[in-house]
Amino acid sequence: MHLSIKKEWSVYWGEEMPNCLTSLFSWSRKRWIVAIGVGVLTYLFIALPTAVIKNPIFGREIAVTDWSVTVIVITSILTGLLTATYVKNEFSDENPKQMKIGSAGALLSFFAVGCPVCNKLVLIALGYSGAIQYFAPIQPYLALIGIALLSYSLRMRLNNEYSCSLPFQNSRTPIGDKDASN
Repeated sequence: MHLSIKKEWSVYWGEEMPNCLTSLFSWSRKRWIVAIGVGVLTYLFIALPTAVIKNPIFGREIAVTDWSVTVIVITSILTGLLTATYVKNEFSDENPKQMKIGSAGALLSFFAVGCPVCNKLVLIALGYSGAIQYFAPIQPYLALIGIALLSYSLRMRLNNEYSCSLPFQNSRTPIGDKDASN
C-alpha cells in the first residue's frame, strides 16, 4: 500500500512526498483506530468538564467563546494522531519527549477553553475579578500555544518515523565493522 500511495502522490508533488505525509498515509488500520478513538475521547474529556457540551454535571458561569469548539476539535485531532504514533510498528521511535510536549499542549488547550472563573487554580491565584480581567484575555493565546506544541510534537514523531531505518544492533560494534565471526 505504501508504494502505491507514494506513486500516486509523486504525480502531484513532482518528487517524493514529504516525510510527515508519507508516514501518515502508510499507517496500519490499528493506528487509525487508536487515532480516532483517542480523538473522540479527548474531545469528550475536554468538552464535558469545561461545559462546552452542556451536561447536568458541569456548568459555566461565563458563556462559551466562539473559538472554543474549534480549539477542542483541532486539539482532539492532533492528540489522537500523536497518540497513534506510539502504537508499535516496524519503525517505532521510543522517544517520550514528544509525548511530554504534546501533553503540555493538550493541557494548555484544556485551560484555554475552560470557564475562567470555574477554574479553581485561577480563582485561588487571581480571584474572581482577576480571572475575568487577566486570565480570560490570555485564553486564546493558551489555545494557540497548545495547538502549536501538539503540532510540533506530531510533526517530530512523523518525521522521525522513517528517518533512521538502520537495523537495531545489540553489540557495541560500530555499524560497518565486521566482527570476528564473519
